Amino acid sequence: MKALVYHGPRQVSVDDVPDARIEKPTDVLVRITSTNICGSDLHMYEGRTDFEEGRIFGHENLGEVVEVGDAVDKVAVGDMVSAPFNVSCGHCENCEHGLTNYCLRANEPGLAGAAYGFADMGPWPGGQAEYLRVPWGDFQCLRLPEDARDKQDDYVMLSDIFPTGWHATEMSGLKPGESIVIYGGGPVGQMAALSAVTKGASKVMVVDRHPDRLRLAEQIGAIPIDDSQGSPVDQVMEQTQGRGADRGCECVGYQAHDPQGNEDNADTLNKLVSSVRFTGGIGTVGVFVPQDPGAPDELAQQGKARFDFGNFWFKGQQMGCGQAPVKRYNRHLRSLIAADKVKPSWIVSHDLSLEQAPEAYKHFDAREDGWTKVVLHPGQTSNGSGRENG
Repeated sequence: MKALVYHGPRQVSVDDVPDARIEKPTDVLVRITSTNICGSDLHMYEGRTDFEEGRIFGHENLGEVVEVGDAVDKVAVGDMVSAPFNVSCGHCENCEHGLTNYCLRANEPGLAGAAYGFADMGPWPGGQAEYLRVPWGDFQCLRLPEDARDKQDDYVMLSDIFPTGWHATEMSGLKPGESIVIYGGGPVGQMAALSAVTKGASKVMVVDRHPDRLRLAEQIGAIPIDDSQGSPVDQVMEQTQGRGADRGCECVGYQAHDPQGNEDNADTLNKLVSSVRFTGGIGTVGVFVPQDPGAPDELAQQGKARFDFGNFWFKGQQMGCGQAPVKRYNRHLRSLIAADKVKPSWIVSHDLSLEQAPEAYKHFDAREDGWTKVVLHPGQTSNGSGRENG
């Protein structure tokens, strides 16, 4: 089968690899029809993790079931399914408590949590390929409605970024009528904004500096805050009569940069503490890692940050962090999409074939204007440029 393979920093290619196949009776084999390039993929693409050469990218996956193991009872051939990026067994202590983001069986002993095509998240190949093996298929696969083939760009967001954005607002403690500020206008930040709007937030502010991202946020009623035009903290205070937002979300992660291009892994965290009111809450879903050898200073290389804990403690704030337990939310979000209550595909800028993935990674990694979210469609024939959404 064809798959996107990592060969080193900023080196990927579509190669012939061994076919994904049923290996255990509980497996489901999915023919991938839509798979996203995620901002988290860029950490690995840029060589900022220990992602091994020869591995396949892709943890935002949707497709058609083409084969099931003998022990699979619920999922059937022909079903269109979304596969949560969290690989989880459904039976360990954490899974039974709904913490499928920290499954105790899907990674090597001593590590909790696993994902497709992700550094340090188990051996699972990614889905930027023609086929994907989904283990524990009855538990993992979310079956999709009859309109799934026509609304793939919406439903494919269920595998990661829509639940992740929702989780950020959940961890922040957002309630209807409250204000929220979201640092990072990438795909996850946009999903956090969509989630906040859907939950009835009174004011949603999105901090970024890329015009295309700020325009997208504005399209769903969020207030764009351009941090290249002045202190985002000051701008949030202006929007909240000097009080600060009730809630905040960190959707950037450890490669945060200021508008001048200086990297600081604590930049957005500290600005959030200053932007959120006394006793407010913060949800952190941007990726942070225990070690970062490519970081600009020794402290960050050790996975540590110069976090303004004094101000955080003084303000009596709370913070939740970690990857999203996708299965906690994906059924409910599926229903919102099916009922046309939300349309997460509004962020999609490019629908491309798998063969176009290497070039797409270059454009997305460079944060080029207009490259806000890329959906790859294995099996789709490349016409040289792919269908690009306006």
